[in-house]
Amino acid sequence: MMVPAMTMAPAATAPTTERVRILTASPTPRVGAEDRPPSAPAVAWVTLADGQPGPRSQALPTPGRTLAQLVVAALVVFGLVLIGTSVAASRLAEREAVNDAAHTANLLAQAVVQPALTEALVAGDQAAYAAFDRIVRDSVLPNNIVRVKLWKPDGTIVYADETRLVGQRFPLDPEQLDVLTTPQTKAEVSDLDRSENEFERYGGKLLEVYRPVWSPSGQPLLFEVYGAYAPVAERTSDLWRGLAGLLASSLLLLFVLMTPILWKVLGRLRQAHEQREALLRRAVDASEEERRRIAATLHDGPVQELVASSLVVAGVAEQAAAAGQPAMADDIREAGGTVRATVASLRSLLVDLYPDRLADAGLAAAVDDLARPLRSRGTTVTVDLDPATVVALDEESTHLIYRVTRECLRNVAKHAGACTVSVTLAREVSTRHTELVVEDNGVGFDVAASRTRHGHFGLRVLTDLAEGAGAVLQVASAPGVGTRWRLLLPPPSGGMP
Repeated sequence: MMVPAMTMAPAATAPTTERVRILTASPTPRVGAEDRPPSAPAVAWVTLADGQPGPRSQALPTPGRTLAQLVVAALVVFGLVLIGTSVAASRLAEREAVNDAAHTANLLAQAVVQPALTEALVAGDQAAYAAFDRIVRDSVLPNNIVRVKLWKPDGTIVYADETRLVGQRFPLDPEQLDVLTTPQTKAEVSDLDRSENEFERYGGKLLEVYRPVWSPSGQPLLFEVYGAYAPVAERTSDLWRGLAGLLASSLLLLFVLMTPILWKVLGRLRQAHEQREALLRRAVDASEEERRRIAATLHDGPVQELVASSLVVAGVAEQAAAAGQPAMADDIREAGGTVRATVASLRSLLVDLYPDRLADAGLAAAVDDLARPLRSRGTTVTVDLDPATVVALDEESTHLIYRVTRECLRNVAKHAGACTVSVTLAREVSTRHTELVVEDNGVGFDVAASRTRHGHFGLRVLTDLAEGAGAVLQVASAPGVGTRWRLLLPPPSGGMP
């Protein structure tokens, strides 16, 4: 009995579908355009995806780009190292020059100045001053010394190679007085801002060294010399060349050693990325194959059997009516209607499981199939897809538009309670963007509140789809004014002019 019923299924499909549509068009309350107030306010667009690709769509950097970044980073590091080396070399050279100046001053004080000191010089005798001055000019100044001074503890200058300073009195600093009370040698880079340095300021910075010496009677005097700062610059240059050469060669060697390692790591990373993409493609293909298998099993098995059963039930109902059993005939017809409704639900499920029409008949036919469940409920669905726009779409954009349309129509079926739905696809002339608009006159919803809630799954699905493709997704809705979805795709490269 099953085989004759199945052979009759194609001829009886149309009236069966019509009857199912009549039975499933339940009078559920809807908020249609005719139920809205005539002065409903306009609802602004809310952007859910701004067209910027998400992190998942970012490609791996190319080895050439990574190598260029490494070169730039190496140059920056090299520049910073050179600056740091210059500062370190300058400080190190200055410290060494100060130590050398202190050592030189100690030798001159002990070997030249101390033996040449006389009480007459301390008392201000001119002959003693001239004799001491000859010794200083012959044995002290040639040692890269710029100025020599001898101080009494009260701040009076007993001797200076600059005669205009002799006899003048300047207060000694606490450090200088401390040297006289606690014999030691102090050396530093002088800033020459004191009044007694009036005649030393013309040549820039100097190295200042002071220490105590004693007259034959044991009177302490402060021996102070100012050395030239030029050796510091020369020593800094020598140190900088040595350190910079060592560091530059080390960095260059490190860069040479790291380049092949980094290149190999990038190659392995790219290979792993390609393997992961291949696995993802295999997973997607396996999922599609499984969905295709399930859809084929449902179509060839339960759907056909239920269609045949509905035909058998319809025949039994007619037999019961002819036998004068109207009550039984009505019950059987009701059971047949239930079977046909189940067939319609299974066919809608088949479209969701495997939209073979998208690959076989194109986007327009596949979207029309998506609208079939809503139409079976009595909802008016208008599909207007511009043929030129559809032809210009690539495979990825076609699938995106199909998925977004499917999610929007699912939301309409589950939540909107709409009387009319329109699906429009066209290309904006000014921006060349492809625009998909899905609009219904249902109950609408509060977009801001839905975005803050974690339970609005459909909103997250649509947003993720758009963000993953780098498309713009907007929604305009409010309670009682329906819902509009808008998807904007960038113009395809090499597409229509």
